Amino acid sequence: MRRLLPGHRARYAPRMPTYANPRYAAPPPPPGDESRRVVVVGAGLVGLTLALDLARQGIAVTVLDDDDTVSTGSRAICFAKRTLEIYGRLGLGDRLRAKGVTWKTGRVFHRDQEAYAFDLLPEEGHEYPAFVNLQQYYVEEWLVEACVAAGVDLRWKHRVTGITPGADAVALAVESPGGAYTLRADWLLACDGARSPVREALGLPFTGQIFRDRFLIADVVIKGDVSFPTERWFWFDPPFHPGQSVLLHKQPDDVWRIDFQLGWDADPEAEKQPDRVIPRVRAMLGPEVPFELEWVSVYTFRCRRLEKFRHGRVIFAGDSAHQVSPFGARGGNGGVQDADNLAWKLAAVLRGDAPEALLDSYDAERVPATDENILNSTRSTDFITPKSDAARAWRDAVLELAQHHEFARPLVNSGRLSRPATLAGSPLNSADSGHWPAGALPGAPAPDAPVMRDGAADWLLRHLGGDFCLLVFDAVWSPTLPGLRLVFVTAEETPGALWDHSGLAAARYGAPPGGAVLVRPDQHIAARFAALDEASVSAAIDRAMGRSP
Repeated sequence: MRRLLPGHRARYAPRMPTYANPRYAAPPPPPGDESRRVVVVGAGLVGLTLALDLARQGIAVTVLDDDDTVSTGSRAICFAKRTLEIYGRLGLGDRLRAKGVTWKTGRVFHRDQEAYAFDLLPEEGHEYPAFVNLQQYYVEEWLVEACVAAGVDLRWKHRVTGITPGADAVALAVESPGGAYTLRADWLLACDGARSPVREALGLPFTGQIFRDRFLIADVVIKGDVSFPTERWFWFDPPFHPGQSVLLHKQPDDVWRIDFQLGWDADPEAEKQPDRVIPRVRAMLGPEVPFELEWVSVYTFRCRRLEKFRHGRVIFAGDSAHQVSPFGARGGNGGVQDADNLAWKLAAVLRGDAPEALLDSYDAERVPATDENILNSTRSTDFITPKSDAARAWRDAVLELAQHHEFARPLVNSGRLSRPATLAGSPLNSADSGHWPAGALPGAPAPDAPVMRDGAADWLLRHLGGDFCLLVFDAVWSPTLPGLRLVFVTAEETPGALWDHSGLAAARYGAPPGGAVLVRPDQHIAARFAALDEASVSAAIDRAMGRSP
């Protein structure tokens, strides 16, 4: 991982400067041993998101990273709608949407024919699009700036060399430019990537599988007119790369990401050399299109995870906890959802608002979500890389049928794209109070909808999250429940309320007049009430905070 100078864009081959801005310089080495409430190891996408979320909730956070550069290349390029909503809550959503390339249409090709196209967000009335494509290093730069502004203690070139877990804290041996020291953390959050030193130090194995195939990523700068639209294009057995698959995405700054399937026998180091990459790109784009390489990498599909993500006072998030195929854009998005799920729970425990047992729900919710991602990634990989002649014949027949018959299109799998986890089996959910026939279920992320507030256009999700909110539909209520914020939604324009002028809010929640929805700090639904009842709402809050069975 490399942290570039703000505004710098990586180029293929030359050395990268360090993050030299003095605002981000590591603090002087401590005089001796230290104690911190929360230590995050790893200043990548997930670690910085988690640190920022905690800091915005008033929790002091120290981040250790053994480097001082942001990631190069596109890496986690596709930021899904749910991830954008999370970053919207953290104050970065508008920045991602403004800089990124917005898209919602995907096309699948078989040889030289289009098999079918799909729309990932066919309905209107959402603040954020289905996906935004944006190089990961931009988001990491912005997260660093936001963490600095929020008071996060960022320590570059501080490498963890030893870990001693205890019942009440974790002792870290750290090497820094100023010397070695010991750091005692009440809670250690391991966000240090797929090769996690924290995970290795604790001897925790991954379970799952590594698929016998390799893929080349080429970030290509193309100036001038390009015939490809702002869509996701996936080819099976194209004329320019026969027998394999290719994925194409557009990014900002005239950069296009191209993933070429190579096969298991390909030499990763040889395939990254320009004399191998350039002919592949030239065959795809044609001889008349000028381009240059910005970044090249080779990867292998991995669908693996830890058995559990919490190990006493050490909690894993992102790639240190799980790895999935990148074709479904689940890795970075899943890691950001890990951070979103964990931050409010840890903050509640540290404030004394919830028992430590609340953190067990992180495993109960994020492990099934990861298993869903792994299942979909495995299915995608099996379709993209058939394991036998019979499997390949079946796949090719599906692709041929998909060109003319709608029933075959759901069988095509070029990577099931990231969708938010619905935490249906969460122990924090409460059963519906009264009859609630439709709408988003407990455990689901709260749907967005356009609203009006005091005559100005607004969005519903801007008023949810960060604390427990009760979304009240067409009713007046004044409970005496501490720590609960009320958000009123009305069918008619009403002073001080959110006007559901389009009716989409009530429709997406399935809300009857006088009904209410309890929304958690991470914008997931905890409970639904067909009629307002203070005792029922109080019990649902206790359950969602882990204070009752």
